[in-house]
Amino acid sequence: MNRPVPPARIGLLAAALAVLILAPSTALAHGVAHGDQLFIENSAGSQIVPFIYLGAKHMVTGYDHLLFLVGVIFFLYRMKEVAVYVSLFAVGHSATLLYGVLSGTNVNPYIVDAIIGFSVVYKGLDNMGAFQRWFGFQPNTKAAVLIFGLFHGFGLATKLQDFALSKDGLVGNILAFNVGVEIGQFLALGMVLIGMGYWRRTAAFGRHAFAANAALIVAGLALVVYQTNGFLNS
Repeated sequence: MNRPVPPARIGLLAAALAVLILAPSTALAHGVAHGDQLFIENSAGSQIVPFIYLGAKHMVTGYDHLLFLVGVIFFLYRMKEVAVYVSLFAVGHSATLLYGVLSGTNVNPYIVDAIIGFSVVYKGLDNMGAFQRWFGFQPNTKAAVLIFGLFHGFGLATKLQDFALSKDGLVGNILAFNVGVEIGQFLALGMVLIGMGYWRRTAAFGRHAFAANAALIVAGLALVVYQTNGFLNS
């Protein structure tokens, strides 16, 4: 018989993720490390391989993107389904990343990151079946992943727009950065899928799935509050 998850355990999981989000560490966050920032601002001409590396590093350490993707694949068991949803997310964030940087379109980073936090909340609620219970309908999950992917791409673009990017080789470098983001996403998701594959084969998955998605919701809410506070005080 499956026993209910103790509330204390849910609280610990939620608190751990919330602390991770609120920790003032640029290495873990959506930002760019100081050394990478100096390289980006001092780069001139085509720097394909370094920008691929920077894109991959940014995605692997971008916990806000990864939390959303964990929510997306949480109940996907077939690789074909995983590929469809991840591809929709990739199309969305690639389009707005490239458009935002190359067109010079500026979006308030606090608002974008708050929406990214909301995307994590949405996916946790969706995984719990909350929309069906509360409102009697199920949002189109594929459309939601694509739309939130657009906001995630703007989130990436806002960070690059903080720097004085050289116009020399800009298009190639941004394309390379986007390729790196996709590589980083592939590597991170590969590790997540391996871990979840083992977890799903245990009885603990059914017992702890609710707690894990509750933690996703709290983490997303923490990010929304954090970014909203930054917007109000900026």
